[in-house]
Amino acid sequence: MKHSSNCSRRHFLAACCGVAAVGVAGPLWAAARVAHGDPAHPTPRPGITAARVLPDSELVDYSSCQSAFDAIREIPQIVDGIRCHCGCAEIPGFYSLLSCYEGAGMARICEICQGQGRLAARLHKAGKTLDEIRASVDARYG
Repeated sequence: MKHSSNCSRRHFLAACCGVAAVGVAGPLWAAARVAHGDPAHPTPRPGITAARVLPDSELVDYSSCQSAFDAIREIPQIVDGIRCHCGCAEIPGFYSLLSCYEGAGMARICEICQGQGRLAARLHKAGKTLDEIRASVDARYG
């Protein structure tokens, strides 16, 4: 009986090689972007607070992300040292991931901002350093 698959062994192996190449080249590409002029993570500003993070009263229609905002309020000095990977950095006045949770509150609607914030909070709670948190954020979102 002949197997009637559209995927030949050759196509399957080529796809596997492509996936492996992306897995190896992805982190190298991210590191090269930073090394060749793409902005790196910002330096946390001295004395930064969560005073400008949107309050719960402005998140009434965004209840699914309220826990992310709550977590950010607890670690402003950490998220101020992390660059957002969603494109927020192109917004005037943007400085760090903390900026995504202030003002217009991009994090209300952006799953990348929310994901980075939740990851940073979880890793900080686990005792990771800012550099370790940055590396994890870059590995997942960079």
